[in-house]
Amino acid sequence: MVTVDFDRLAIQAGFKILDIGCGTGRHTCKAFQCAQVTAIGADLNLTDLSEARQRLQYQTQLGNHRGGVWALAVADVTRLPFKSNHFDLVICSEVMEHVRHHRAAVQEVIRVLKPAHHLALSVPRFWPERVCWALSKDYHRVPGGHIRIYRKGELITLLERYGVRKWATHYAHSLHTPYWWLKCLVGPSRQDSTLVNLYHRFLTWDIMRRPNIIRLLDRLLNPLLGKSLVLYFEKKA
Repeated sequence: MVTVDFDRLAIQAGFKILDIGCGTGRHTCKAFQCAQVTAIGADLNLTDLSEARQRLQYQTQLGNHRGGVWALAVADVTRLPFKSNHFDLVICSEVMEHVRHHRAAVQEVIRVLKPAHHLALSVPRFWPERVCWALSKDYHRVPGGHIRIYRKGELITLLERYGVRKWATHYAHSLHTPYWWLKCLVGPSRQDSTLVNLYHRFLTWDIMRRPNIIRLLDRLLNPLLGKSLVLYFEKKA
C-alpha cells in the first residue's frame, strides 16, 4: 500500500532516493521501479528490513528495476548516517507519529536532502486518528505505537521552520479508515472478529487487484475520510 503519489515527484534517472522508516519496503520497492535510480530503505526494525530485502530481491528477479539499484540500512531517523545534501528525494511515510524527538527527525530528513529537491512526508490524519484513540486505548499504548496526533497546520509549520516550503498536499486511503475504527471498536489485538477479518480480506483484494471502480471510490472519499495526510515540500536553495 503506497501512500506517496510518485507521479507528483518528477523522478529522474540518476536520482538517489531515501525511504526513511521504510518498514517492509513498500515505498522503497516503488522507488526501485523508477528508471535508473538508487533506492535506499532505512529503518531500525531488523524484522521489517528482512522482509523489505525479500521484496526487493523479488523485484530484482522480476526485472522491475529498470536499471536501478537498491540498498538497505539500519538507521535512526534522528541521527541519519548520511552526508548532508546527499539525496535527490526523501520519503518519510507514517514515521513521525512514532518518534519521540520529532524535531531532531525533521532536522535530519531535511539535512540529507539536496537544496531545491523534494521531501514527501505522510502521517495519520488528525480526525480519523483521534477517533481511533477515543475508541481504544490499546490502539496507541503499545511498544512502538503512535505517541502523538498532528494537526495539518501544526505539522506544516514544524517542517517549514527548518528550511522547506510546502507545495502540495492530499489525503489517502479513505477505505482504510473504517477498517481501523472497527479494529479499535472490537479491540486492536483481536483476531476472531468476523467483520474485521472480512474487511481485511476486502482491503487485501483491493491492493492486489486494484479494480477501477474501487480506486475511483477511494479518490472520491479521500477528502472526507482519508486516513493519511500526505505533504510535499521543497528544500530552499
